[in-house]
Amino acid sequence: MIDMSKTTEPDSSQLNFDDVAAAPMTITITEVKQGPPDQPVHLHNAEHEGRPYKPGKSMRRVLIAAWGTDAAKYVGRRIELYGDPTIRFGKDAVGGIRIRALSHIDKPLTVALTVTRGQRKPFTVEPIKDTTDPTKLAEALKDITNAGSIEALKTAWALAEKRGVQKHPDVIAATNKRKAELESA
Repeated sequence: MIDMSKTTEPDSSQLNFDDVAAAPMTITITEVKQGPPDQPVHLHNAEHEGRPYKPGKSMRRVLIAAWGTDAAKYVGRRIELYGDPTIRFGKDAVGGIRIRALSHIDKPLTVALTVTRGQRKPFTVEPIKDTTDPTKLAEALKDITNAGSIEALKTAWALAEKRGVQKHPDVIAATNKRKAELESA
């Protein structure tokens, strides 16, 4: 059987409307980089390596309202994205990516966003619920924290994948932290 959905995937250096038009997707932030003035924020993610989410100004305002201005704290957090066909560029509805839900918020968050010049409307994002097995998560975090070398950290990372918790925000953050500690030692 040929999976036809694979034949329609966009060939792009970033996530775009076509990626989320059919169904929402959740990404886990692995790194935040600064880009050029027209797309100043690149949110690299575990699910689409090499294809960052580059949020527009309105979605950056949502992220700031939810998580604050320190982008370094975004690593390990999750965002559920969806395609909104009503997003306009000039007079044309071209579609774009919006945020539906965020981790690390405990209740819905509503932010007033500019729709057109002088007109603002409320935009609400929901919290992403964590359904991770706490025992498997604790085991993975212990292995990562106790890793005494980069090789041991790679083994702990592989075990986290087998446990089904590798993409958990806390596992990603702990892995990045331990890697930095081991590299600076």
